[in-house]
Amino acid sequence: MAQPLRLTIDVEVLTEADLTPAEAATWQAARAATDHAYAPYSHFHVGTALLLDDGTLFRGTNQENAAFPSGLCAERTALFGLAATQPERRIVGMAVAARPASGDFVSVTSCGACRQVMAEYEHRQHQPIPLLLPGPNGSIYRFGRLSDLLPFGFTADDLPKQRVPEV
Repeated sequence: MAQPLRLTIDVEVLTEADLTPAEAATWQAARAATDHAYAPYSHFHVGTALLLDDGTLFRGTNQENAAFPSGLCAERTALFGLAATQPERRIVGMAVAARPASGDFVSVTSCGACRQVMAEYEHRQHQPIPLLLPGPNGSIYRFGRLSDLLPFGFTADDLPKQRVPEV
């Protein structure tokens, strides 16, 4: 008989007062980034902030497009933009915030595609990236690592090793 497997993910439920100064800055940067989202179709503004190893913050926002689904989520715009412009930087923290175009911030979590990309970026830099997500009633979820959102994730290690032909 098959043995069941139980997964456990540690998530802290916090308030803004519980955040470290660096986390608070990252959290506020993600919230501020929602002001720059391009969301004329869904009217749902998402912002992401990446805290980098030099203390700077790099932001991303969701970007929609009339040629649906050609848009991109805030998490991926931030990660792809960082990799394209500052590939030497390491990410030491990440926060995501979301709100309707005319409304208060809401509880949200990253989509599956973003979870895959986030887990791969963490895998590439060989160190955990803590994540802050908005929870219900103004709470904040703190995950110790991005990959906690994607148990049994797929990485480059799962691909078959290919030999490079000699020239």
